[in-house]
Amino acid sequence: MKAMILAAGLGSRLKPWTDEHPKALAMVNGTSLLERNISYLQKHGIFEVIVNVHHFADQVIGTIEKNKGWGSSVTISDETQAVLETGGGLQKAGWYFSGETDLVLMNVDILTDLDLTAMIAQHLAERPLATLAVSNRDTSRYFLFNEHAILSGWRNVKTGEEKIARAGGISVQKAFSGIHVIDTTLLSMIRQTGKFSMVDVYLDLAKENSIQSFDHSGSQFIDVGKPESIVQAETIFN
Repeated sequence: MKAMILAAGLGSRLKPWTDEHPKALAMVNGTSLLERNISYLQKHGIFEVIVNVHHFADQVIGTIEKNKGWGSSVTISDETQAVLETGGGLQKAGWYFSGETDLVLMNVDILTDLDLTAMIAQHLAERPLATLAVSNRDTSRYFLFNEHAILSGWRNVKTGEEKIARAGGISVQKAFSGIHVIDTTLLSMIRQTGKFSMVDVYLDLAKENSIQSFDHSGSQFIDVGKPESIVQAETIFN
């Protein structure tokens, strides 16, 4: 199985580091987020990765080349002309997954000990269109799932905005963790073009397709989005 690491974002929450560096190369105990997540994928048997780049792309590319991909075969998806967000980024890199039945997609700015092998096994056993890693932590935006752990909507608890993809049944809100296991047939089903979020893709496709959750509540997880979160991450991840 191959994977994509989303690393093209501006990382505005990580200023002042991102005034001169890409978010992907932010350090946690002397090791960059990108290296940590490439190593994380390796632990779960994935050694072929595509990484999208935009902000200080040359620094990311140079670091990958200098370190020979840290033991993985790393391909670059160039978004230097325009950052395409999560959905547009995956769509642009879709060619990389030709011949694959499934793929892993993850954000570069998350650190976790989630059991990706177990998540992939659930996905392969259940065969939904996508499996999304979620947990019971507090956040402002949630995916909503029905009693069968099937995606039914999205909610912003700060603004009250809600988008319902499937009506009926109970609705349980879960925080999304930025890791997806995706059936590659989804790539040909994406209706959006240009710059767009995978959230919109999922809410569109969930109306007629099964998109499931993988609950990893209890695992270590941190979104390394702010300078203070790096300090917190350094107490959790050596």
